[in-house]
Amino acid sequence: MPSRSLATTAALLAALTLAACNSSSVLEPSAIAPPPPGTPAAGTAPAAEPATGTVPPTPRASSAATAAVAARTRLQIAPIVGAPVEAAAPLTERLNQRARENGITLAGSADQTATHVLKGYFSTMTEGKETTVVYVWDVYDPSGNRLHRINGQVKSASANATEGWAAVTPEAMRSIADSTVDQLTAWLAGRTG
Repeated sequence: MPSRSLATTAALLAALTLAACNSSSVLEPSAIAPPPPGTPAAGTAPAAEPATGTVPPTPRASSAATAAVAARTRLQIAPIVGAPVEAAAPLTERLNQRARENGITLAGSADQTATHVLKGYFSTMTEGKETTVVYVWDVYDPSGNRLHRINGQVKSASANATEGWAAVTPEAMRSIADSTVDQLTAWLAGRTG
């Protein structure tokens, strides 16, 4: 298993490197408009390739704790670093959708009332017929102090000899969004009690 350990180490180093640098492939989450009323939500159609990987199991906060968190949280999602717009769009749409479903108020990029800022850093690694998306989310307070970190990786089956971001399915990105909001909500609920 030394090559698997090396691949995992390389993935974590890549994620940490991304966290320390800037990238020209940044998507401003507020650029994604919510779907018109009556339109099916993003991710409701079955995916061609299911995402697999090591998205950690997410503890669910109680509905009372979630409601209390939602009443006090105004989340600003900072531009996403490392992922091209094509890959970041389904992620951002799903983040916005899941945050609203959890009752979290979203704050725009110019909104000065945000209680938390979520910054995401992404990279990919292709090995054989699988591409792994490595992600790190940092949660900051409005003053820029890092309060929490969410990280993980998701594998997406590469089709037609594609690699890198071209091989990453929208469903893989949506699964990252689901896990991220679940972990964020659980962490916020844990801080209240």
